[in-house]
Parts: sequence; C-alpha cells; structure tokens
Amino acid sequence: MDYKQAGVDVEAGREFVNNIRNLVISTHRPEVLGSLGGFSGLFALPSGYKEPVLVSGTDGVGTKLKLANTLNCHHTVGIDLVAMCVNDVLTSGAEPLFFLDYLATGKLNQQQLTEVVAGIAQGCRLAGCALIGGETAEMPGFYSSGEYDLAGFSVGIVEKSLILDGSQVKVGDVAIGLESSGIHSNGFSLVRKVIDECNISLQDSLNFLEPNTLGEMLLTPTKIYVKQILAVQKYGLDIHGMAHITGGGLPENLPRCLPEGMSINIDRSSWEVPPIFRWISEVGNLNEEVMFNTFNMGIGFVVLVSPTQAKMAINWFASQEIKAYCFGEVY
Repeated sequence: MDYKQAGVDVEAGREFVNNIRNLVISTHRPEVLGSLGGFSGLFALPSGYKEPVLVSGTDGVGTKLKLANTLNCHHTVGIDLVAMCVNDVLTSGAEPLFFLDYLATGKLNQQQLTEVVAGIAQGCRLAGCALIGGETAEMPGFYSSGEYDLAGFSVGIVEKSLILDGSQVKVGDVAIGLESSGIHSNGFSLVRKVIDECNISLQDSLNFLEPNTLGEMLLTPTKIYVKQILAVQKYGLDIHGMAHITGGGLPENLPRCLPEGMSINIDRSSWEVPPIFRWISEVGNLNEEVMFNTFNMGIGFVVLVSPTQAKMAINWFASQEIKAYCFGEVY
C-alpha cells in the first residue's frame, strides 16, 4: 500500500502547483520576494510610511460552495473568497497587500480547482493585492468526492495616524451605501433551505433575471470595493468610518464602525432593494426582520462622511459606475 492507494496523489499535487503558477504570478506586486513553492510567502513592506500598521483579515465562502458544486461552476467562488477578506481589511482604512488561501478537497480535481484558483487570482487583481502562497490539502474520507472548502487570509497596511477605529465618526455624519452585486457570500444556508423546501430549480429563468438563470444569479461574486475606496480617498473624500455588510446585515455590521453611544438612523425608502431579495422573501415567506438580519439587501459596503462631502461622494462613485445612496445619518 502507498499514499496514492490511500487516496492522496502527491504527483498530481505537484502538477497542480505547476498549472497554477502563472495565475499566481499574474497577481504579483513589486514587493513580492521569492517564488511559488517555498514554505512561506515573502513580501517587503512598501516605502513611504512613518508608522506602518499591518491589518489582517480571514474568512471563507460558506455554503455558497454547495451551489457551485451543484452547478459545476467554480470560477467565481475564488473572487468571493478574496472579497470577504479584503473588504474587511479595507474598513480600517488599510490597503490590502497580499493574500493566502487554503483549499481542502476529498480528491484533487485539477480542472475544477484550477478554476477556483483562477477566481482567487482574479479577485486579487481586482483588489490590487498579491497572491503569495497557499495550501492545497487532499483529504480523502473527510470530504466527499468533488467537494472542497476554501479559506483565505489577507494582510493590509495603513499609516497609524489614519486608522479608522470609530473615533473619527461624528453626530450628523451621512451613511453612504454602495450597491452590492447580489447576495454576496452570506445567508446561503437560508437560501438553500428556501430552494430545497419549495422545490425550485437552479436552472429556472425568472422574469427579473433574464437572460440569467437563478443559479447564475446566486453565484454572482461578492463585489470588491478596494480600488474605488482607495481612489476616492486620494480624490479628497475624508472618510470617517466604513462597514462591510456581511452576515447579520446592516443591523449587525453598521454598529461595528461606530463609537459607543452612537447609532445610525436608516431611511428605508432611500434605496430600492434588488428583486432577488424580494423574491427570496416572497417564496420563503420570510419577514423583513429576518431578511435584514441575514442579507445585505442591496448595500454591500458603507462609508461615513460629513454632510458637506456627501454629494461629492455620490457623484464620484457614480463616475465609477457604482450606485451609491445617502441612506442614513449618525446620531
């Protein structure tokens, strides 16, 4: 008996690393040192910082992977993985520098996992961060054949004096919501339960989805806001706080960017909830409280600015083809 008979193909693993080498290199920044295949990834700190602070974040994709497996569509979930990490790092005012991934599977399917890594590389390019390493684990008996799981880790950098920690937020600040690209990567256990219990096919083409199917809509990757936020700060927007709207929706994530004693009064009529959320609510018979505590409801990221800069922010994001809404005020 050998390792391959036990279900782990070491040679296939080496071949897989060689296959994804160019994908990884396509994300590299000048600060990347060394090459793929070492025990660790090396990254030199960018110059120009007086008191550089490293900011880290880690996350996964969750049960959205179940839908990717069902539809045999794996090129978008890697973008989700990067987005969930770099958007979190961004909320501190940090620029994401590099990313590492962990990919575990029951049996290594090179075509399937190369698609996954291609998505990760695309996410890194969208965020401007380098993919400097990762781990692929073949775990027979732990995952079913064809199944895999993803986790990621990102590190960013920010000047110590510019860290957003809630202390900059003032009463009267305007909350500007940036549109989401859909459900992003949270709430899929509930989505899947609704689909299963209502016997809905992922191949259905609903009237508000044409020409996409329901499955394609659900797999739309999480929007990455990094480059637009970093650019608007250079443009002159003084951001007082930021929130990434993930699990728990607006009610859970907005307070995370506020100092103690402050809240945000939300104007529910200031933006239109996308049709996919209304459909889930109607089909699953889910009330508004459940929806808002589970999903982003069309707002994927929030920035807090002074009232005098709100219009400028809205116009700038519109120029970047991102819908933005003044949807609340700090009190």
